[in-house]
Formats: sequence, C-alpha cells, structure tokens
Amino acid sequence: MTAWHTWRIIPTADQRNLTICFLVGLLFWSCMACQLPVMPLYVDSLGGTTDQIGIVMGSFAIGLLLFRPYLGREADRRGRVKVMRLGLVVATVMPCCYALFPAIPLLIAFRAIHGISIAAFTTGYSALVADLAPAGQRGEIVGYMSLVNPLGLAIGPALGGWIQAGFGYQVLFHTASVLGGLGLWLTLYLRENCRSAPEAGAKSAKLWQIWWHPRVRIPTVVLLLVGLSFGTLSAFMPLFLKRQGIPINAGLFYLSAAIAGLLVRLPLASWSDRLGRGIFVSVGIICYALSMALMYGAQHPLTVLLSGMIEGMGAGLVIPSIITIIADRTTPQERGLVFGLVWSGFDLGIALAGPTVGVVIRQAELNHAFAIATGLCLVGLGIFLTQSSGNVSASWRFATGRGRDVWSITT
Repeated sequence: MTAWHTWRIIPTADQRNLTICFLVGLLFWSCMACQLPVMPLYVDSLGGTTDQIGIVMGSFAIGLLLFRPYLGREADRRGRVKVMRLGLVVATVMPCCYALFPAIPLLIAFRAIHGISIAAFTTGYSALVADLAPAGQRGEIVGYMSLVNPLGLAIGPALGGWIQAGFGYQVLFHTASVLGGLGLWLTLYLRENCRSAPEAGAKSAKLWQIWWHPRVRIPTVVLLLVGLSFGTLSAFMPLFLKRQGIPINAGLFYLSAAIAGLLVRLPLASWSDRLGRGIFVSVGIICYALSMALMYGAQHPLTVLLSGMIEGMGAGLVIPSIITIIADRTTPQERGLVFGLVWSGFDLGIALAGPTVGVVIRQAELNHAFAIATGLCLVGLGIFLTQSSGNVSASWRFATGRGRDVWSITT
C-alpha cells in the first residue's frame, strides 16, 4: 500500500489534524535538539566538573519521571492536545531561564523542570497519533509521524551549533524559545478526534498493577537500558570529542544520526504492518550497541559520524516500533497512561546515566562510558529476545519477525 493511498483513506478532519500535529512536532523537536549538543559545553564554560555536567544533563529526566505517569492519565482524561500544550509552554519558557540565570545549581533545577516538556508533549503526541491512525495502517502512520524526531534532530543540533559558535549561548537559548512558541501557537488549530473517559477497569487499576503486566513491563525495561545508553551519549559525547581533540562539532553527530533515522523510518513505516514490530526492535538495539562500541574506540571524525549514523538507525527502528507495539496492546481509554508508564523507563535511563556513569568513570578514561553503554544495550537485547511476547519461544519468534505479538489486542 502506497503512502498516498493510505493518506486518502483517512478522513479529511484527521488528515488536517495529522498535518498540523506533524508541524508542531517538528518545531518541538527542533527547539529541544538545538540545545542538545551545546548544553554540556555551556556547563563546562561555567566551570562545571564532569560530575556536574552529568548531573545537569541527567536532571532533565527528573521532571520526566515525576510527571510522565500523571500526564499520561491526564491525556486520557482531559485530552491529548491540552497535554501537548503544557509541554510546549515549558519548552518555550525554560531556555530563557538558562540564558538569564547562568549558575549551575539553578541549571540543575531548570533542567528538571524542562523535563516536563518532553513528558507532556511526547505522551500527548504519541497517543493522539495512535488515535488518528487506522488499525490496519497504524505502523505506517506512526512511522511517518515519528519522522518529526529525526527531522528535528537534523535541524536542531546543526542550527544550535551554528548559532552558539557565531552568536553565543544567549542567542541560542532565545531562538529555542521562539521555536517552542511557534509550536504552541499551531496547537490552537488542533482538534481532538475523540474524548473518551477512562474505562471502569482503568479507573480501579493501580499504576503498579498496570506496569507490572509484562505487556507493559518488558518494553519499559528495554527502554530503560536504551535510555541509559542514550543518556550516556548525550551527557559525555561533546566533552569526549573536546578532550580527545577530535575536530568535529557534536552537532554533526546528531545530524548524521537524524539523516540515518529519517532514511530508516521511511521504509519501516510500510514494512512494520507487514513484517511485525519485534524484528525492528531487535535490529534497532543491535544498532545502538554497535554505535556505542564505535564511540568507545573513536579517534577520527569519520568514526564519530559513522557512530552517529548507526545510532540514528537504532533510534529510527526502536522508537516507532515500541510506540506501535504499545498502541497495539492498549485501548484508547488507557493509551495515554500506558504510554506514560512505558516511556518512564527511557526517562529513568536518561536520569541515571549522567550521574552514575559520571561517577564510575571519574578515575578512568572518558571513553569507558561508551563501553558501559554497549553492555547495557546487549542486556536489553537479551531481555527482548526472551521476554517480549509471552514465553521464551513466543518471544523469540516475535523478536525475530516470525511470530505475532501475543499481547496485541489489534491482532
């Protein structure tokens, strides 16, 4: 089925919503990503130590962890768009705070608050896209709509690195604020496709009971390990390049990752509905592990770019595939909450990566952080291959593309 045919079978109102949603997502991720490669350098310019850089970068996930489950439930109760708007408000305000109050203790607090932006926006965005996508084309629609992430990561870091080098940190942070504000304005034209009250079962179920079911718990643990790997990368890669004297802007790593992620997601969008979701998660985790292994031994700009491309492929495979798996396993009335719970694993990984790995490598070479990240990815792969869909045999078949997801309510 071609993308054009898929688009034509979607109702006109939903086409409009998806188009606006895509533009809002692109602005949001450009806003977030333009700060990504320069934030560790900003802390370093303020006299921050390796430990402090890790804490500042990791504190971003505090807001994610504390608010993600609550905001997921609110997305089910009050609507996806309202939760997206909250995320954009925070994304608009926080960069101005970085610019106005350049002190490390305040940066830690601001980064923690800033984490609410991703908790709110990504939960609302993912749930809204899953609601709008027809079940038979869900993988394809989710794949196309998830392109906002690699596109934003292509635009944002390159833009951020250029602005920081040419105009300084203050102009960079205010530019990020403008991008967030534009996205917030566009949400005024978004409309909910439905407002469903939580089901009686969802009302009475405890958060831990929902999370403990393996349909939710296993994707959460896998994302925890991937988040630890990505958090290690985002916290220490720019400083690693600087200390190793590798002549490359960290923004180019993210640019290469974004381009590779974009190229991977285009065919994935149509293949996911035909070949199943599991095989793409498995291959994506392998890509993450290979990327971290390359960074461990990196001494040349080309190695860094290759690592970025493979990391982007990993993200392009893992993220939309797990989003679609969760959409397959949930009803609209619980979808926001379950998305919030599952992505809390990724958030926790980012939160723990900076401070814990920073302490571990304090007396070692900085590249050892990427050796740790490689091992974490391999552990995640082992868990997914054996626990992702019922028993070990069924999980192996699902994770290798030879069996169905036993917890999917769609199939």
